[in-house]
Amino acid sequence: MLGTLNGALEVRQVSLPNDAISAAVEGINEVIDRIPTLTELKVHYRLRIPAGSREVVDRALASHQSKCPSAQSLASAVRISWTADVSEE
Repeated sequence: MLGTLNGALEVRQVSLPNDAISAAVEGINEVIDRIPTLTELKVHYRLRIPAGSREVVDRALASHQSKCPSAQSLASAVRISWTADVSEE
């Protein structure tokens, strides 16, 4: 999802250096029929964006999950949610 988000930002003319965009992901496993099964992913982004680009970044954040091949591949089996800390420089 991070790659899809970064691509969505670049298409919108917001290019972030590697140290300005990151994600931490927590996987939640539940035991289903005695088998540990991945049931949820929680993604937390940290973005440092250029001043004046917040509206564009918010639009990219709002749509990136639906455009992400990995998220769409897992969607029927794993709940995926995301949050973001965004700071303007």
